[in-house]
Amino acid sequence: MTDVSIAPASSPTWFEYPIRVQPHHTDYSGVVWHGSYITWLESARVECLRAAGIPFEHLVNSGYDLPVVRLDLRYRQPLMLGDSAIVKTRLAPMAGLRLNWLYEIEMTAAHLASAQLCLAGQITLVTVSVSSRKVLRRLPTEVKEMVEQITTYLTPSV
Repeated sequence: MTDVSIAPASSPTWFEYPIRVQPHHTDYSGVVWHGSYITWLESARVECLRAAGIPFEHLVNSGYDLPVVRLDLRYRQPLMLGDSAIVKTRLAPMAGLRLNWLYEIEMTAAHLASAQLCLAGQITLVTVSVSSRKVLRRLPTEVKEMVEQITTYLTPSV
């Protein structure tokens, strides 16, 4: 990760999480290994929650977890060792019990006229009880409040 502070996106609906490609993110040829992207997406999601005032450990301590049940990624262009990028994420409007997080990873470099899209994707989470490990059929109040808090955090104030 770079030394740039984590902050709400300049576009008010996205949370931005800066990264820099390190050697352990790449394969033998210096290209980012596909699994590294998934780690960055999770880091951005957890940091978005934290920035909105919801430490992930608070959610788990409340008795809930949010496992991934679907992962849909479109790799557009590779990142290479030393590249800087921004992981952008936002929570899509709720549809049923699933939480759909949208993502983009854009390469940001001084030599580029504008950011270049490297990855676009969506990750779907469901709420489970930590104790029973069963998917909940109703969103708990804590999760509903979390969704509202994130939505408020990512919505521009007028």
